[in-house]
Amino acid sequence: MPETHPAPDPTKPEPGTDSPPGTPDTLDTAARPESTHPVDQMLPPLKLFSAGLQHVAAMYAGVVAPPLVVGIGVGLSTADIAFLMSASLFTSGIATLLQTLGFWKVGARLPFVNGVSFAGVAPMLAIAKAEGPEDALPVIYGAVIVAGVFGFFLAPFFCKLIRFFPPVVTGTVITLIGVSLLPVAFNWSQGGSPQAQDYGSLKYIGLATATLLITVVLRRLLTGFLKQISILLGLVAGTLLSLPLGVADFSAVGDADIIGFPTPFHFGAPQFAAAAIISMCIVMLVSMTESTADVLALGEIVERPADEKTLAAALRADGLGTALSPLFNGFAASAFAQNVGLVAITKVRSRFVVAAAGGILLLLGLCPLLASVVALIPQPVLGGVGIALFGTVAASGIQTLAGAALERGDNVLIVAISLGAGIIPIAAPDFYHAFPEGARIVLDSGISTGCVVAVLLNLAFNHLGPKPAAAPGTPPAAHPH
Repeated sequence: MPETHPAPDPTKPEPGTDSPPGTPDTLDTAARPESTHPVDQMLPPLKLFSAGLQHVAAMYAGVVAPPLVVGIGVGLSTADIAFLMSASLFTSGIATLLQTLGFWKVGARLPFVNGVSFAGVAPMLAIAKAEGPEDALPVIYGAVIVAGVFGFFLAPFFCKLIRFFPPVVTGTVITLIGVSLLPVAFNWSQGGSPQAQDYGSLKYIGLATATLLITVVLRRLLTGFLKQISILLGLVAGTLLSLPLGVADFSAVGDADIIGFPTPFHFGAPQFAAAAIISMCIVMLVSMTESTADVLALGEIVERPADEKTLAAALRADGLGTALSPLFNGFAASAFAQNVGLVAITKVRSRFVVAAAGGILLLLGLCPLLASVVALIPQPVLGGVGIALFGTVAASGIQTLAGAALERGDNVLIVAISLGAGIIPIAAPDFYHAFPEGARIVLDSGISTGCVVAVLLNLAFNHLGPKPAAAPGTPPAAHPH
């Protein structure tokens, strides 16, 4: 019998064709935009706030440490030091919003946290010593403003270096970021103050260990959103555990004001001294180098690799945030690598979560009472969580190196020497004690030293001169992105 075919149904599309006009499927397709990248997804309000608060908890100690050290070095009163810390929280919120939300060509628009750069602490203390207590902060602020403007206009040129950051370089630098931060977590785990008599006591280390174990157990047992905020839950559990041990300090809560705005130029109008400006511009270059590595690392983690345009926008936000900070009594702003680790652990990639963290930082800067509540988290608790956060950053770097064609002997040499150079300041902090102060700004940062060495070696082996011949059967090197 001849083969028969049913009459075509006018409501169904022919194979390989679009749906007929007017069908619901066509209307949905026309109205529905392309799937939103996780970076650009907006979370429900409760999840947005709690995940943002988790970022704030992870970075809080890093934000308030530089103003605390500088304030003590300048000889400020306790009240002025507290004011300086609130101002740093406020300006970190501004810088974070510039990075996550952005405008024009400013901001990476990635879940990228900006805070007070610790790279500037040593130079600022040197400036304070040279200028004297009365003029120290005005001169520092003048130098920071110029350095921020310098970084803003240098960004489109600096970002062109991205082609010199293939996986063999970025993987090395990301690994160094994690390794360089781990000593910070170890210090927190021991109490945070080496001068204290009970520094490194079993009480502190036990609390850090318990917090880490609680966080791991929560991460393993919880599901869904609770699993994503396991770091925050671990911090809360560790803080509660510290109460019967007498580790948590409530004195700051009782002394804090409810409302306090960081009055512009509270410590005097900025002054501009050539030596201080040169010093802070060098710090800005160091911060831009570290931010470049952090942006590239974060781009890989969130699966939106950072191109030259994104990197330039991120560095502009760094520069603008730095230039604006002194207006509200803050210091230079740069990327916070610990929050890159938090993104890697939680898998929450929305930039609006970090924007919420920026809003919380602004609120903390305007409400010293709230800031003091966050400060209740003991440093050993932060140290326990920090081991997981910073170790995750190092693991991300190792993962990147896995695609860096290490079967080529030259690339192995690049990684080996760069890691060695970057670990020197960690393993031997006084190694460069005889070097000039300006050189130590770069050399004492394992991240910056390792990054510079990796870029130069990659340039020598993979860009200059004849290209090395690949061994038979060796796959081609992976593209940087």
